[in-house]
Amino acid sequence: MLLELLSDLVKISDVLFIVKNEGAVSEVRSPLSIKQKEKWITLGDNDGPGHLHIDAELIKSAEFIQEEKPERTSFSVRFYNENKDRILSVFFTKMYDQNKSLILERKNIYDQLQSKFSSTIKF
Repeated sequence: MLLELLSDLVKISDVLFIVKNEGAVSEVRSPLSIKQKEKWITLGDNDGPGHLHIDAELIKSAEFIQEEKPERTSFSVRFYNENKDRILSVFFTKMYDQNKSLILERKNIYDQLQSKFSSTIKF
């Protein structure tokens, strides 16, 4: 199911995949290619300028999160290891127009994915 969820996410335009740790942040924007070889899922072209390798065995859960901010709501899917440490975040960008109004087509894409997979997913 992890590969299926990631496969759906990489096809959506203007989605930002973020890997963050204490000393660095990496961001890769969709759409991306995806493939799996053994436990490794590769997002993006391995020979391209930016891509991610994800250890599928370490990701144990994911959550769809809508986070209220002062001027807007952010929409994301966050992937966690067994200790609930975040491994990967996937943010839906360009959700608002220039008038700061939510773009319903973008919100519908997010809602459809959440409905397909549920709000919290165990792998």
